[in-house]
Amino acid sequence: MFNKLVIHIMQNNKVKSKLILINLFSLKALNQIFILLFLFNLINIQKAECKNLNISSSDNSKVYEDAIYPENIQEQINKTRQNAISIASAKAREAVVGINVTELQEVMVATSPFAIDPFFRQFFGSFDEPQYRQVQSLGSGFLISSDGYILTNHHVAGNAKKIIVTLTSGDKYNAELVGADMVSDVALLKIKAQNLPYLKLANSDDLIIGEWVIAMGNPFGLFDMNSKPTVTVGVVSNVGINFVNEDKPYNRVYRDMVQTDAAISSGNSGGPLLNVNGDVIGMNATIFSTAQNYQGSGSIGIGFAIPINRIKKTVDEIIHHKKIDRNIYLGIDIDEINDKYVRYFNLKKQEGVIVTRVFLNSPAEKSGIQIGDIILAVDGNKIFRINDFYVCYFDSQVGQKMQFTVLRNGQTFNKEVTIESSRR
Repeated sequence: MFNKLVIHIMQNNKVKSKLILINLFSLKALNQIFILLFLFNLINIQKAECKNLNISSSDNSKVYEDAIYPENIQEQINKTRQNAISIASAKAREAVVGINVTELQEVMVATSPFAIDPFFRQFFGSFDEPQYRQVQSLGSGFLISSDGYILTNHHVAGNAKKIIVTLTSGDKYNAELVGADMVSDVALLKIKAQNLPYLKLANSDDLIIGEWVIAMGNPFGLFDMNSKPTVTVGVVSNVGINFVNEDKPYNRVYRDMVQTDAAISSGNSGGPLLNVNGDVIGMNATIFSTAQNYQGSGSIGIGFAIPINRIKKTVDEIIHHKKIDRNIYLGIDIDEINDKYVRYFNLKKQEGVIVTRVFLNSPAEKSGIQIGDIILAVDGNKIFRINDFYVCYFDSQVGQKMQFTVLRNGQTFNKEVTIESSRR
């Protein structure tokens, strides 16, 4: 009976071993017990080896190996996957919103069959008249207070007739446009809600080139699919970038911009650019892109965010009901310094802009600026090319006093100019 038990155990478990002939009947009971223990131990070892090799003791047909982890491995992996980026993203994402707007867009429409004929245009001028049409567009935004204040770009919602804000909970609200500034491209919205998650605003003056940043938003309307923002990661590529985008009625001035390679695409405008603490250092605004189609522009790794310190100034003006009057007038024409001017005026450096015309009774004339003056700086900001001057001037407001550093006849001095309202 004992022999049959041993043979049964060996056959059922297919133990691969050398043939061992054991005359169990010739052994004493104690020896028989030791042999049983030996066989059970051998079987357990083989089972363990099969498990480690991921081969079933009853099926050796697999040609691949499954990954087998300890019971607590997922907890260990989760701990190692968490980092500053994922923690900051989790902290901030609930305060990011999707924005859908209906706005009135001005288009010029020809009112005469002669409108396209250059011959008639040279005598009778343009036959085009402005007309307005409703346009649907989208963008991003983020909450900055628990009672529903939201920041976004002016070009997202500044001219909106109707604004719908979608939270990450899926709830939708009609938003009120509290105020906006086209030049700085900032708009402040308000929804009627309480106890909302919101983001804190950091200090954009102490950014480090190369530090990690996180861009969040609603690229190509993806927020509408699951009411969650898209997260992309990059670094601060550069700071202090200045440029002007021509627009009507005022040009947009992008000043001291934060450049990043975090992916920013159409629809990301108005979304936050965050540091690794999950605090806002800027607002995504514009990109340089060669990847464009009917849906918009895609990222090629050159995106720009408005620094949050600049946004704070605009928000403070809006909240305190100060009028941001950009209908400015200075009254001069300027040209960039070139080799011709360098030789004529015997200049040591090719920098600044030269005044080529001063309008009668203009703010410039009242301040004593003359034709031939070379403007070297405005409010302490050095002028190397004409774009530098436009950044300073177009960013001014009616009534603002500006200090012009002027070179005339080899002498450098300052002129204070008070910006007036445009006569147009």
